[in-house]
Amino acid sequence: MEILVLALLGLVQGLCEFLPISSSGHLVLLSNLFGIEDALFVSIILHMATLLAVVVIFRKEILYIIKHPLSTLSMNIVISTIPTCLIALLLMPIITKSFEGQFLPFAFLISAILLLGSEIVYKKRQKLSFEGKFTSKTALVMGIAQGLAVFPGISRSGTTICAGLVQGGEKIESAKFSFLMSIPIIILSMIMEAGKIIINSEAVQVNVAGLLIAFIIAFVVGMISIKAMIKLTSKVDFKWFVGYLLILSSISFVVV
Repeated sequence: MEILVLALLGLVQGLCEFLPISSSGHLVLLSNLFGIEDALFVSIILHMATLLAVVVIFRKEILYIIKHPLSTLSMNIVISTIPTCLIALLLMPIITKSFEGQFLPFAFLISAILLLGSEIVYKKRQKLSFEGKFTSKTALVMGIAQGLAVFPGISRSGTTICAGLVQGGEKIESAKFSFLMSIPIIILSMIMEAGKIIINSEAVQVNVAGLLIAFIIAFVVGMISIKAMIKLTSKVDFKWFVGYLLILSSISFVVV
């Protein structure tokens, strides 16, 4: 049974990581529903799977960043990473506690409000024929947004894309940068979690075979989701996700 549940978590992670509906929130909700322990560890492992999907899809951009460490794109990645790390370190005790699920209903609600607000701002910009430009300030604001979106239920991709739109970035441009800026944060999260387990000699009570299957599913589905999200970003109104998040918020009040 646990293998099937973990496989489901992998599917959900792959589908939701790149949609503005919080994959972490879904994982915590399902972990509470099915009684999966070590929700934070499972979440980080599955985020590694979707990170690998990002690396495969954006391999050309990543290679460019490696070859040109002082380029504008590279510097923007650094600029966005610094505030995320500072906020995450400052809020770490609360973040760890939030993976138990108590904050989940409010987090989904916050995501819904952010999506609705950014969509309104973006449409007003379009009516005014405002031509935005992606700048270092945009990257900084997206980094701050990413730091505040480390809580499960607050969509990382949704919050960062919203921040980019409010700062003047276009949807596809903000979406692509949102995916790229997640790379160093997920790597650092994995290193920290692994270090904590080693230092504290913690036993992780997760079915290894099930987690491996979940990893593969999250990776494959994640690659499909990235391509779909990039195409959908310029066409789909974010308000369609708002209703879904409100429903999840209501369900979370009952489940957690």
